[in-house]
Amino acid sequence: MMVRAGKIIRRSIQNFLNNYHSYASIALLVFPVSASILLSQAALNPTTSPVLQTVHARIRSLFNAAGFPPSLQFASLLNLKLAQTACAYLLTLPFTLTFLIAAKATVIRILHRNLSAPPRLNSLLPTTFLSVLSTHLCASLFVLSANATAFSIMFITTNVLDVVGLSASHATLLCLSAASAIVYSIILANTLVACNLASVVAGMEDCGGPMAILKACVLIRGRTATALTLALPANLGMAVVEGLFQYRIVRVYHGGINLSIMWEAVTIAYIYSLLVIFDVVTCCIFYKSCISDDDQLSWDDGYHYRIAAEVVADEGGSPKLKACDMT
Repeated sequence: MMVRAGKIIRRSIQNFLNNYHSYASIALLVFPVSASILLSQAALNPTTSPVLQTVHARIRSLFNAAGFPPSLQFASLLNLKLAQTACAYLLTLPFTLTFLIAAKATVIRILHRNLSAPPRLNSLLPTTFLSVLSTHLCASLFVLSANATAFSIMFITTNVLDVVGLSASHATLLCLSAASAIVYSIILANTLVACNLASVVAGMEDCGGPMAILKACVLIRGRTATALTLALPANLGMAVVEGLFQYRIVRVYHGGINLSIMWEAVTIAYIYSLLVIFDVVTCCIFYKSCISDDDQLSWDDGYHYRIAAEVVADEGGSPKLKACDMT
């Protein structure tokens, strides 16, 4: 698995560097999205943002009504993270549905047709852009469903422990928090990886919506560990860039903006955009690798079936080669 993931990452880096000028120009499309993500995270401070505090209170009320113990540490952390994610998603949604989808469609078209330069945006609208857009909207609902599934599992487990009489134990709550964090992380990670691959499937095969997600789930079956490993470099890089923005820009901001801070913020946002593009490139290379493996497997299965049919087809009792039709 690690060898396979390493080969795909090397191919992705090679493709990214060979077409760096094209990808660097496409990163300008992602720049508004990157800036909105970084700025929204800076603005959504739990102590100063009234919107975040309101959403956090609503989600906490839902968790309390569902029967989650107030002393459950993971539930408290999850409440705040869900509130921040929901607010950031709504703030960045207009940029995501336009600039990010256009950038993804452009990268997918380049890798699909092996172009040396980005295609015109108007040529992307009828097919690739709309396919990726519809898939992105369906993927958002898919992620929401995955969260609901994880919460249902946590809710059932918590109530079962409460009926048995173990919910009051501190050790039980600690183990429940650890188990909930692991289960939730596994469900969410697999869902996000499948949704990212679904966007590539939509652009490559011109099929959008639930069909692209279904095909992505079929492709990723048996390759989940590889897909998760491939998602690590870009996501870790984006997390580092987000931390760098908080440390270099937000921490030193005191109500005034000078030229050096502004240019540093622009540079950090552009680096974030390049990482987003690299993540799309990696997904495309992974998709091509999956298709290549499936084609090879289908050819091998057909070949062995043909040999068996030729041997069995002999009616004289002795081995004899005989032509047969392949379906």
